[in-house]
Amino acid sequence: MSTCFWRNYSADKEGLLLLLDVSPSIHTFLPEVEKLCSMLLQKKLIYSKNDEVGIVLFGTEDTNNELTKEVGGYEHVVVLRHIKVVDGDLVEALQQLPRGTVAGDFLDAIVVGMDMLIKKFGSTNKGKKRLCLITSALCPIKDPYEGTKEDQMGTIAEQMTAHGMKLECIVARGRRSDNVNMRIMDENDLLLKLFSTKTTAKTLYVETPTSLLGALRTRSIAPVTIFRGDLELSPKMRIKVWVYKKTAEERFPTLKQYSDKAPPTDKFATHEVKVDFEYKSVEESSKVVPPEQRIKGYRYGPQVVPISSAEWEAVKFKPEKGVKLLGFTDASNVMRHYYMHDVNIFIAEPSNTKAMLAVSALARAMKEMNKVAILRCVWRQGQGSVVIGILTPNVSDKDDIPDSFYFNVLPYAEDVREFQFPSFSNLPALWQPNEEQQEAADNLVKMLDLAPSGSKETLLPDLTPNPVLERFYRHLELKSKHPDAAVPPLDESLKKITEPDPELLSQNKAIIDAFRRRFELKENPKLKKSTRRLLRDRSSGLNEEASMGDGSDGQAIKSIENTSTVGVEKIGDSTPIQDFEAMISRRDSPEWVGKAINEMKNKIFNLVEDSYEGDNYLKALEYLVALRKGCVLEQVYHHTSLLSWLRLLCFLFLPCSVLHSLA
Repeated sequence: MSTCFWRNYSADKEGLLLLLDVSPSIHTFLPEVEKLCSMLLQKKLIYSKNDEVGIVLFGTEDTNNELTKEVGGYEHVVVLRHIKVVDGDLVEALQQLPRGTVAGDFLDAIVVGMDMLIKKFGSTNKGKKRLCLITSALCPIKDPYEGTKEDQMGTIAEQMTAHGMKLECIVARGRRSDNVNMRIMDENDLLLKLFSTKTTAKTLYVETPTSLLGALRTRSIAPVTIFRGDLELSPKMRIKVWVYKKTAEERFPTLKQYSDKAPPTDKFATHEVKVDFEYKSVEESSKVVPPEQRIKGYRYGPQVVPISSAEWEAVKFKPEKGVKLLGFTDASNVMRHYYMHDVNIFIAEPSNTKAMLAVSALARAMKEMNKVAILRCVWRQGQGSVVIGILTPNVSDKDDIPDSFYFNVLPYAEDVREFQFPSFSNLPALWQPNEEQQEAADNLVKMLDLAPSGSKETLLPDLTPNPVLERFYRHLELKSKHPDAAVPPLDESLKKITEPDPELLSQNKAIIDAFRRRFELKENPKLKKSTRRLLRDRSSGLNEEASMGDGSDGQAIKSIENTSTVGVEKIGDSTPIQDFEAMISRRDSPEWVGKAINEMKNKIFNLVEDSYEGDNYLKALEYLVALRKGCVLEQVYHHTSLLSWLRLLCFLFLPCSVLHSLA
């Protein structure tokens, strides 16, 4: 995987021309094409409202473009909207595209689009002129008057490079049918491939309407370095590197409050809402405390500890800026689920030949030995945190793209979360699946695999848009025109992302039915956690009792329920701990838990009170441990007075040696 970087021309507006194929070969994709292009313009209205966009259709029955009038040819190409600043009219124009009736020549459309960009911008705005071609590339390309199609493609690519234009081509093709002319399709694919070798162009093939929604880069984000400096391998060896963000989470746009209090005649009103805070004294509520008399306080238990800004600056950890190598390790030692946050990319300093050679040599050596590097990173001076991460080699397979590294943040000990889950093997034998059930479950999982062997993966991350963001932008555009509009139902294209595929379910109905037959569904009454733990603790006993014949399932479960609904009603003197556990596990009345706790409290208090020189302390300790365990299992959080009483009892009566064993 490789990444290209270019200068940030954020000061200039982008000139974008959409070249849309509306010929019969792409009619099945046109609804998604409309949604995709509308979404592109909706985002530009939010993030890049000064960008200029035009729309060209090809494959139409009519012809309407300037080149036809000037030099002739270029039939069936229509300029739907000339290049202008993006607005709501452009969005509406894309929401219902005409359906063409003739074959579309994408090469004619590219030439018409280039002519429009050259006439609009001339030699200016280099690097910010973009052609976006969406086609099926299944229609034949007309032969040129002179030379071959490859020669014509090379001439067009040279002109695009000279004027600083970029081309994005999205080829939308569904499942191949017998009507497709393979010779024409292969020839068109070859012509599009020539573009990527002769100019700045990228071609992407999609097979489903859902993949089409994520194929177009709807928001242009210029890469910005987060670090420029030395990668310190040792005190005597450093490599000049630049670090960029490779991936970042796409968030909702910042929604600001809007004020309508400004006069309608004020054309320069910002309608911003500003919020001011006033701090007043507790003793004198009318007195405002000035900033120089304020101090921040931090909670430490029940106290609030004041720390001045000078003290805070003094205790801050201020590491020096730099990236240092801590060592190398086998790639197998760092699991994929250790990675945290976003991915960064390390590249050699541009135009620094020695740095490029050093990065390439290090990356290829690490790749050959299957090693990764552990780095300590401080991206900027004064940064309050130190990042420990893993550096993974990214060896390029293209001559014009140098080798690089991927960087992922690793967790500290405080970041690790250990979630312990009991194994299914600990369940009773009665609850273990048999061979038929296991086979049915395996088949169900295989059926739901998004990347089955022998076929392409569905819902690829690079081609799947975030349905939450898509739905938000569509609703925002609707509310801009109709403020009182209700939230529309979920779009069918987004349902394919968020819900199971109906076609997949219908094709594998036999597997689903087999899974249903193998497992009998019963209503499960809500049980408390303590009851579930009781069932788990008694699973060993159940294993012996569950070796009965058919029809014993209900009897075995019923026997367990009976043990938890009838039993001891009072804590006796012979087996008080067993009596307490039996009472607290009863479920025929909620009063048994409180009664068991109160009786055990009295038992412990009497033992400590009647003790002579500590002869009852150890027995009281056993009762105390059983009481504490029962409270935890039953989650008796409301017995705060009980917990306080237990602590006071321990510190007043029990000696230090007993307290140490209790801890």
